[in-house]
Amino acid sequence: MIARAAHDIGLDRVTMKAVADRLGVSVPGLYHHVDGRDDLMRLAAEFSASRIQIPTDRDQHWTAWLLEWARYSHDAFVAQPELLSQFLNGTIGIDRMVTHLDAAIGLLMRHGFSAEEALDAYNLVSAAAIGIAVGEIRAAEASRAGRPIIAEYHRALSQHDPDELPHLRTLMGAINEVRSDFDDRIRTVLVGIAVRRGDAVQTVLDSTAASSALPPSLHP
Repeated sequence: MIARAAHDIGLDRVTMKAVADRLGVSVPGLYHHVDGRDDLMRLAAEFSASRIQIPTDRDQHWTAWLLEWARYSHDAFVAQPELLSQFLNGTIGIDRMVTHLDAAIGLLMRHGFSAEEALDAYNLVSAAAIGIAVGEIRAAEASRAGRPIIAEYHRALSQHDPDELPHLRTLMGAINEVRSDFDDRIRTVLVGIAVRRGDAVQTVLDSTAASSALPPSLHP
């Protein structure tokens, strides 16, 4: 109940008083069950992590399944930046991730992966999704603080002579256009895994394109 209450309040707004009020108990009474705000954050983060869904196995190509998993995890972290912070700090225990991990390994093994290959593929795709989430959260925070990333680039360039950093200067005019979308970035990782396995690249492109084309109601 405490973990759910903290989750529902939101990780960025969790306080002992807020959780106590939501549960209808006193703050001293809440201290009988948790050690403080850090403990609340851990419980809320673990509860949030446990709610990240595993994509449905619809007999889709393994790359389509991994793309959907990447979306699930990416969207969860972007929606709750504090969840990502707790994850990076090691607050979220491995026991919250083993169900997801076992499901992913089992599905990939049914597609011909060894257990080791399956774990490596899962870790690569998860790391890419988290890395993209970090960049998006950082950019959003910078914009909210009145320091958009593009403006920071221009500020940094202004501190150098006009003939310095020529490659970045060339890129400034199109920096927004060259940033590929999330699916394209994950697709690049999936193509790399497929090539290493000897799978056809076109199959990867076709299967992940079909996943990207799903109606919004069927997306993760």
